[in-house]
Amino acid sequence: MKYYLLNVMQPVGEPPAPEILAEIEKNLDALNRELREAGAWVFAGGLHGPESSTVLRPRDGDVLVTDGPYAEGKEMLGGFSLIKAPDLDAALAWGRRLALATTLPIEVRPFMGEAED
Repeated sequence: MKYYLLNVMQPVGEPPAPEILAEIEKNLDALNRELREAGAWVFAGGLHGPESSTVLRPRDGDVLVTDGPYAEGKEMLGGFSLIKAPDLDAALAWGRRLALATTLPIEVRPFMGEAED
């Protein structure tokens, strides 16, 4: 088994209307329940917007601390799921389900090495 990170790529800006968010949350709860039942779920969570982040950057033997991300973009990391899957095809299948549940693009990225069972 390997670990895979499923990154939710959220557009920058206002969140969807409450009724749309309620449907997305319902879909995510169902998907997370299925991930747990399949033994694939490790961890999942949403993130605050990029304005709440702090970046630590090494510079000349010290560490420079800046508020927010350095690069600006039209998308941000809105949340993620850490899953276990036997191979990339299985991880992509879960990623497809997450894309449908969130209505957002999903980046699937494998961790180096094997997962400990």
